[in-house]
Amino acid sequence: MAVDEEWKKPVERRGRMTAVLALATLISAFGSSFQYGYNVAVINSPSLFMQQFYNRTYVERYGQPLEENFLTLLWSLSVSMYPLGGFFGSLMVAPLVNKLGRKGTLLFNNLFSIVPAVMMGVSEIVKSYEIIIVARFIVGICAGLSSNVVPMYLGELAPKNLRGALGIVPQLFITIGILSAQVLGIRNILGNSTGWPLMLGLTGIPALIELLLLPFFPESPRYMLIQRGDERTARKALQRLRGWDNVDAEILEMHLEDRSEKAEGHLSVLSLLSQRSLRWQLASIIIMNMGQQLSGVNAIYYYADSIYATAGVEQNDIQYVTVGTGAVNVFMTIAAVFIVEASGRRLLLLCGFGICCGGCVLLTVALNLQETVTWMPYISISCVIIYVIGHAIGPSPIPYVVTTEMFRQSARPAAFMVAGSVHWFSNFTVGLVFPFLERGLGPYSFIIFSFICLLTLVYIWLVVPETKNKTFLEVCQMFAKRNKVVIKLGDGDLSMKESDKGPEDIIRVAAF
Repeated sequence: MAVDEEWKKPVERRGRMTAVLALATLISAFGSSFQYGYNVAVINSPSLFMQQFYNRTYVERYGQPLEENFLTLLWSLSVSMYPLGGFFGSLMVAPLVNKLGRKGTLLFNNLFSIVPAVMMGVSEIVKSYEIIIVARFIVGICAGLSSNVVPMYLGELAPKNLRGALGIVPQLFITIGILSAQVLGIRNILGNSTGWPLMLGLTGIPALIELLLLPFFPESPRYMLIQRGDERTARKALQRLRGWDNVDAEILEMHLEDRSEKAEGHLSVLSLLSQRSLRWQLASIIIMNMGQQLSGVNAIYYYADSIYATAGVEQNDIQYVTVGTGAVNVFMTIAAVFIVEASGRRLLLLCGFGICCGGCVLLTVALNLQETVTWMPYISISCVIIYVIGHAIGPSPIPYVVTTEMFRQSARPAAFMVAGSVHWFSNFTVGLVFPFLERGLGPYSFIIFSFICLLTLVYIWLVVPETKNKTFLEVCQMFAKRNKVVIKLGDGDLSMKESDKGPEDIIRVAAF
């Protein structure tokens, strides 16, 4: 990299939202993240009609109706194959993003959306419920990849002052996907005996749009420079994304990060687990992703109808209350996009888990008293909405942002692979276990979720630092003391900001 003889660190300009950055964000989030949310909620409303189809198909094949237990098993598989596919999709993150790049992986991932969309769309015509179960697993792989790759891609495209806001956009589109499925699931639209196959098949449309439009936008500049060694392409991508020609400051920061990682290479999951300098970062993303899912949010989404029915809502009105809850979720996630750079990540996480904890406790009390107090069902609904608000501002979106910021380029794919696996396995566990918890403990099952929220909150308070407006190397330095390592620049114990040496100096991690 050419520099003056007296070398001075280039002045870094404050990033802004350019048209290229905005469109790349919207297309990748709509084409990938939207589908995650859509497929979480898409089988909730038409579940009765889909189970009738399962039974009708079985009768046509074998001349007798399905046994109740077997029907329950088939339906449980239809629900749980999605998060199980997400878990396997997460295991594919690191090899794919290192081989194909971030954008390349998103384009390849559309295969796991378009194919199952066609399968689910024709399931009634070919009279096969098995095809739905298999398709749910495949579209789960799509969600497992997109839920990790989109935040990684946007986190590497964004300037550091917009990284938090853009990092929440995928979660925003997840909530929009959930709301879209809830609206389409209204009985008078597609949530009926004739519309549900179309409703399931619509998930392929966002993937098709992304497949057509995303190739016109840049690959991650950090991937191109650090992992592919192509500075020319990285510089051009940065210039398009930033809207100005002088991107020397960011190129320099990437070179410093690249040099600091030369000895490490691309970290596998096993080598990531053994890295002393990343020990607390890894523990933090595991705790946050477990807390995010085991806090009960998917119990709300998967079983929203039964929760509202238990709360005393009339059967015909449940679908509208569910849509209202989804709208609140979208609105609060939009609010999080605008406040995350002002409030920081840590505060939103603490407030979010605190609200969820309180919401679960109040919901337990309300559900226990609703048969004796006439107005208590309204309190139950309010508690669910309060919980959704709390989750939307912190636990839902922020772990993806923080996972991007806590790890440098060589470790990020493996870190997302670990975080995503924990996320989806926890998601699968809640979907599988909650019906038994609800049957065994009744309203007290939400006390377990409140306890998990409290434990996660305490961990974040004690361990997780604020990463707002920090470079990836600066975040690494923030964890150095807790990890009992020293971050060195060249031969001194100076941080990037403290260094007045030339560009030949590198940042390395020295463990003691």
